[in-house]
Amino acid sequence: PGLAVGVVKDQELVYAKGFGVMNLETGGEVTPRTLFHMASITKPFVATSIVQLLEREKLSLDDPIVNHLPYFKMLDRRYPMLTIRQFLTHSSGMPDVDDYHWDEPEYDEGALERYVRSLADRALVSVPGERFNYSNMAFEVLGDLIAKVSGQSFAGHVKEHILLPLGMNDSSILIRDVDPALLANGHVEEEVGEIRVSEHYAYNRAHGPSSCLYSNVVDLSRWAIANMNRGELEGARILDASSYDLLWTPEVEVRARGSSRVHVGLSWFLTDEGGDQMVNHGGRDIGYTTNFVMVPDAGVAVIVLSNYFGMDTIVSDVTRLALELALGSE
Repeated sequence: PGLAVGVVKDQELVYAKGFGVMNLETGGEVTPRTLFHMASITKPFVATSIVQLLEREKLSLDDPIVNHLPYFKMLDRRYPMLTIRQFLTHSSGMPDVDDYHWDEPEYDEGALERYVRSLADRALVSVPGERFNYSNMAFEVLGDLIAKVSGQSFAGHVKEHILLPLGMNDSSILIRDVDPALLANGHVEEEVGEIRVSEHYAYNRAHGPSSCLYSNVVDLSRWAIANMNRGELEGARILDASSYDLLWTPEVEVRARGSSRVHVGLSWFLTDEGGDQMVNHGGRDIGYTTNFVMVPDAGVAVIVLSNYFGMDTIVSDVTRLALELALGSE
């Protein structure tokens, strides 16, 4: 299958290259404009949207979810205390999604609200605020919250307030809005060495907030530069500079990794690498593996996107090598 790699250094996309094919059966060369299913790289777009609404004084991070979504209910009696901050930091105790129903995709605007309403028979898996417990489900709820607070669809809010201002013109949360000629098909490993095109395309509007941004190396380089500029790109500003102190402040410890510790801020994963903060998010869904890493103090970002989901570590290996090269260059 394919791989696309982008390296940003000093406010420029200094390396962008595609490898392999968009579809093993029909071909199609992967280029820097090839669109991939982003999987969980979508989540920081949710966090940015929430902070935009915070700046507009439409909500507070410690608001209970039910303040904005009165129909949000769970079997667990603790659900009324769950907050926006807990959802963004994976510390709510919310369970994860069991089935994304890629084989039965929903396309209409009501999909998110229906999904939130379907959670009434679910229980929490840990005490709210006690520890890190990764939850895609929590981000679907946040997407619906963004829609209700903003008065727009979740996809519409992201498009108007992030994608269009940053000139991310190929990208969308809605698969029907992107150029189908640019979309790479996902691939999976059936058995060791046997790779096939995924049976179903990874899309369902009910899971847009956790997973369904479609983007490419070129557009994500603009996202990287804007974030490393603390919200500004070419005269367009998506966030106040001070809001990055919220987004990138460690909130919850995820795990210890060697001598360094991994924390989560508001959706972003945060580590200390040689005294510099590394800000990142990766993604894995059936057919796709993605990685997005920034070292803001060094002005370096690496984007690695693949239309292949397997047991190998090629995406993380390429990310690590590209970071070493970019950080080591003058």
